[in-house]
Amino acid sequence: MAIAPIAVVEATAHRVPLPRPWGPDVPANHLIVCTVTDEDGRTGTGFTWTPQIGAEAVHSMLLTEAAPAAVGLPAHPGAVWDVVWRHLREAGAGGVTTLALAAIDTALWDLRARAAGHGVIDEIGRRRDTIPAYGSGVNLHYPLDELLAQAERWTARGLPAIKVKVGRPDLDEDVERIAAVRAAIGPRTRLMIDANQRWDLPTARRAITALARYDLHWVEEPLPADDIAAHTALRQAVDVPIALGENVHTSYGFRDLLIAGACDIVQPNIARVGGITPLLRIAELARTWNIPTFPHLLPDVSAQLACTLPLPCMVEDVEDASFTALGLLTGEPPVHITAGTAHPGHHHGLGLTFDPQRLTTTRI
Repeated sequence: MAIAPIAVVEATAHRVPLPRPWGPDVPANHLIVCTVTDEDGRTGTGFTWTPQIGAEAVHSMLLTEAAPAAVGLPAHPGAVWDVVWRHLREAGAGGVTTLALAAIDTALWDLRARAAGHGVIDEIGRRRDTIPAYGSGVNLHYPLDELLAQAERWTARGLPAIKVKVGRPDLDEDVERIAAVRAAIGPRTRLMIDANQRWDLPTARRAITALARYDLHWVEEPLPADDIAAHTALRQAVDVPIALGENVHTSYGFRDLLIAGACDIVQPNIARVGGITPLLRIAELARTWNIPTFPHLLPDVSAQLACTLPLPCMVEDVEDASFTALGLLTGEPPVHITAGTAHPGHHHGLGLTFDPQRLTTTRI
């Protein structure tokens, strides 16, 4: 297939209310939908995402800097990614820059797979047809009865694993909540905890030691995400596996985590690392340490990518927060999650058909 140059890059920004707010300060997520058109008239639809802040800055970076740098380049994801990231780096190696680049990169993968007449899974290289899913929630603010009700909903759906938030001011509260969740889900369901960077090193040691008795599958982001030395020291001090990466923006950052021995699992977020192209590179890098890659959030696309990754993993399904659950898509969803398993569909490209009416009502 001949690769035509990129002709047009367009994007719109949206604020999408969450049916289950992620706390008083996070009632909505932000989505940017991007369309790339090549000079042969072929199109691809991609996206980027930020839960709380920065959507308008990302939208501006995308339209004023990333798009002009991409227009005229051959519509090949890897080639475009390297050129545009090099252009954007003056504004920062990651953050707004990689979030903006993710929109173009995902659109290019969609365009490329659609033009080939198959899904992105087969464009990358399918290793498996389904992937296990785990229930996840932004639930630190939930009272205990709500937390237990959520855990019970997940187990009723047949999910083989669940993840809950920790990091309350009083460690005894965390212990009480995790003990109750473990009792509710039983011994066979995997249980993960996520501290969202709330602890310092001494606190993390104490907390993980106190919580380990509940058979934790991993603890996620126990410390500030960029404190590699502290995570390395923590990993050496505790027996619970450490998961990191949702707030790491570059392959260099993941390389440094791996070299330091700071984690057992890497969790790149498709949007934050700059799209599918860098996520695949990170997964191959992690494989050289025999460390699995678990894509962070966004199961409508993450489940598709997980089916292509070199090592087994699970996909995260935050309750009522996928594009499908938020009512952003029309037609057949790209991924169905049933009986604890994610089943990507047989669509072309990424399978993201955004509902025009929903986009109109949520536009910033």
